[in-house]
Amino acid sequence: MRRTARINCARTVLALTAALIGAPPVTLAGPVATRAGALSLAATAAGLALRSPDFVPGGAIALGCVYDESGCHGGNASPALDWSHPPAGTRSFAVLMFDPDARGGWWHWAVFDIPAGVASLRAGAGDPARHLLPLGAIQARNDWGSLGYGGPCPPPGPAHHYRLMIYALRVAKLGLDSGASAAQVAARVQAHALAQAQIVALYSR
Repeated sequence: MRRTARINCARTVLALTAALIGAPPVTLAGPVATRAGALSLAATAAGLALRSPDFVPGGAIALGCVYDESGCHGGNASPALDWSHPPAGTRSFAVLMFDPDARGGWWHWAVFDIPAGVASLRAGAGDPARHLLPLGAIQARNDWGSLGYGGPCPPPGPAHHYRLMIYALRVAKLGLDSGASAAQVAARVQAHALAQAQIVALYSR
């Protein structure tokens, strides 16, 4: 995927990704030496579950969720989500979307400080102009450089695997604002996570 912003943050993102998954990195050629092959934080026995009509596990991502620039022509709308069975002690949620197949990895979405009583996000909630997020929830900047959701737009070739993740957190607030990067949000999320669930869907062009 063509990177348009913050290339100098690649090593920070890679280190964070490795911390999130707790797995050894995969060697890459080029200036970025490593990247993670997957993002998964082991869910607790509480059984946190994530569902989306727009992200079917192992299936193709709906065109409405695909980016609308850089040669892609989708709707750039964030997917509808709902989740259930958070563990005891959950005080907030965070949603992240990451492409580990992009060179160095690519953050597409980070929304956090979602109140503990919330169990879903409407389609399109990732567009700040639509004001569809629950009261108190905050979105960070994605790796496209924009606030909120930025959909898939890989280069032509093999499909990329997009990991849509929900985290149950032990804190009500992460202590960040909308000026944070998605990578910064992910670092705080990793430090406060009680449980995680994810859907992996694909997109190619």
